[in-house]
Amino acid sequence: MAEIEIRKVWASNLAAEIALIQGFLHQFPIISMDTEFPGTVFTIKTTDITKHLLSSLSAADTYAVMKRNVDALRLIQLGLTLSDSAGALPLHDGRRVGAWEFNFADFDLASDLHNPDSLSLLRRQGIDFARNRLAGVDSRSFALLFKLSGLAALRRVAWVTFHGAYDLGFMVKILTGRRLPDALGDFVALVNVHLGPRVYDAKPVARACGLHGGLEAIGKGLSLERALGRSHQAGSDSLLTMLVFVELMKKFGKEKQIMEEFNYVFFGLTEALLHYEGVR
Repeated sequence: MAEIEIRKVWASNLAAEIALIQGFLHQFPIISMDTEFPGTVFTIKTTDITKHLLSSLSAADTYAVMKRNVDALRLIQLGLTLSDSAGALPLHDGRRVGAWEFNFADFDLASDLHNPDSLSLLRRQGIDFARNRLAGVDSRSFALLFKLSGLAALRRVAWVTFHGAYDLGFMVKILTGRRLPDALGDFVALVNVHLGPRVYDAKPVARACGLHGGLEAIGKGLSLERALGRSHQAGSDSLLTMLVFVELMKKFGKEKQIMEEFNYVFFGLTEALLHYEGVR
């Protein structure tokens, strides 16, 4: 089997790599994504709820916290993995493309808000903030090419995240060039406009299969190994997200049922999204 690679995307090769992705989409119409950003700096406004209770927040409160963080922070990396429903990856120059890893120039370590512990973790995992700032992709250029390529207009494409509220939040932010809307329903409408009618979060699917925990833990529960790279690298995590999603469809045994029942069901936002009819 051909070797797997993660293709690093910088300002210098952005247009070429977007064009390459565009050419593969008809054969590989499932796209998983992962984002890396400078941690979270805001939590809920009240001070009497401890960290371990954050998972019990309502969908509206979860969205409010996510919005405040996404509005204030700048994206560092975006990973995109293309696949078909059987888990096959695109083949280019004799190698399977496990992911495209977009390195963004937007984040300035000296002046932008960040969580120091999160930045230390990302640095340990190999992210070079200085190189990103010098040679990385401007998010406005990414948004323009993303739209011009037609990626947003291909309604047959399915997007996959894992615990993906922040991933979707940053995608909407960079594609619109604006802060996220105040209302959760308006946010979901923007996801539909920019990513289309088929968007999934693998975490609720995993929970339906009796699997709990983070991406790494669920991967191990499915006997999946990280194919390349490290955790908290966007390309490696988007690839593992894809492997997990494809394996869950096999485990569930009913791909069509998953695609119907879990469409637009995102972990932490499920309650509101199940009642949002605009994307069905």
